[in-house]
Formats: sequence, C-alpha cells, structure tokens
Amino acid sequence: MNNLIQNYKIILKELINNCSHIESYKQIRSPKLTDLELVALNITAEYMSINSELQLFRYISGTELENKIERSVYNKRKRSLFSYINKIRETLSSKFSNLTNVFIIDSTPIEICKISRANRSGICRTEEIRPSFGYCAAQKTRYFGFKLHAVCDKNGIFHSFDFTPANVHDINYLNDVKYNFENCLLIGDRGYISNEFQLDLFNYSNIKLSVPMRKNQHNFVKFSKTKSKIRKRIETNLSQLNGQFSININFAKSFCGLATRILSKITSFNMIQYLNYFVFERSLNKIKVNLS
Repeated sequence: MNNLIQNYKIILKELINNCSHIESYKQIRSPKLTDLELVALNITAEYMSINSELQLFRYISGTELENKIERSVYNKRKRSLFSYINKIRETLSSKFSNLTNVFIIDSTPIEICKISRANRSGICRTEEIRPSFGYCAAQKTRYFGFKLHAVCDKNGIFHSFDFTPANVHDINYLNDVKYNFENCLLIGDRGYISNEFQLDLFNYSNIKLSVPMRKNQHNFVKFSKTKSKIRKRIETNLSQLNGQFSININFAKSFCGLATRILSKITSFNMIQYLNYFVFERSLNKIKVNLS
C-alpha cells in the first residue's frame, strides 16, 4: 500500500463524515467509484502535487482503485462534478465560519500560455469567458490568461473565489463579495481603493472595507501595521497554491477544465486545513505535512 492510498483513505473518511449529505447528479448506472470517492482521489492527488492524470494512474496501478475507473472516464466525471466539488469546499470552509469576522481579499494571475503563443493559442477560445492580456502589479509582468479573485479569513481559510479575464480590474469582484459576506471587516490592497464601493459594501452588507491609502491622497493616514500583517496571510496562501499546488501549471484545454482544476486545488487546501485543525490538532496552515 503506497502513501497515496493511505492519504486517500484518511481524506475519504472525513468527506464521508461531513459531506455524505451533499447530493450529486443522478446516474443511470451506479459506478464502481462513487462521486465522493472520486473527489477524495482528486483531492489527494492535488495535496500530493500529482499534476498529471497519467502520473496519478501510475500511482494507483496495482492498488484497490486500479480497476474501478478508467483515466478518460475519471477526467470527464471530474469536470461534470464541478458544482458538487464546490459544495464540498463550501461545507469544509463553513466549519471555520465562527472563528473570525476578519477577511482578506486579493487576486493572482492564472497564466494559460506564454505571451509569445497567445495569438495562436486555442485554449478557452470558444468559451463565454475568454482569456485576455493583463498586468500583474505585484510581479510587474504582463501575462495572458485569467485572474483568480479570492477571499480568505485571517486564519487562512478560503471562503470564496471567482475567475475573470486578466484585463478585468480587481475592484469589480467586490460586487460579488457583498452578496456572500456580511457584518465583517474586509482588508485589501490599493487595488480596491474606491469610496463608492466602500460605501456600497457598508450599506448593503455592513462590510467595512479597509485598504491602504495612496501617499498622494488627501488626508493621508498610514495603514495599520496589524492589518498589514493580517493581509500577508492571503499572500502566503496564494504563494502556497502556486508552489505546492502548482496553480499556474495548466494542462486544461477548456475553461471548464481549468476552473475544475483550480477548484480542486483550493478544495484540497481547505481539506488539509480541516484535517490539521479538527483531526490532528496541529497548526492550521502546515500544508506540507504527512497525513499518514
């Protein structure tokens, strides 16, 4: 028995305990590998940084999972289970909802190919949401692809995320945030400076948006060091997604495949945090740890 199967069984056990009530789409025939088992395998692969499905099926060769599903079927079913995986992510993150009312918002680039290949790349070209050219101020680079917007709490738990083309300004994601959160403090960077959005968030959902001021603004007030320290949590999370979970390595050819891939990585991230906090009783954000 290899480490993948051991980790898979630990994750599957907790998914059964917490997410067995979530309904998936009905199938005419009951598959050998249930939807929850498929999600558990998917989460385990992302946690173990197995980015290739070919590599994953090499790992499960000779194990109890080998004859339960074929690689092509696994890929198709995983994409069709996007909503189901998202409900599992929401269920896991809801376990932490009472810990704090301080949240952080940020975005990160999702590059689908190099700029030199952008004009002849066919990835996601036929989709309603299409990739575009964008600029990342933090990395001071131009890229071609999408932008991932995310909100996590000060403990590092992702509670909400969405995608936009790379040329969409960060501030537009605040229109979604006001429907998903209320009665909380939301900390962002200078990309979210807007008196109009700040007032709208407060009036609609009692969300207090706090962002550092630009030095040339009138009545300049220095940003709190405490809030700056809290805001680094989401930067660390996005860095972990890029490092351990390889969020910028893209094998998908459609937006559905890309979105499912990134959703799986964020769900895996939340799953490890859940195991750390509720099962193993260790530091919440020690993501690079052995489960078995």
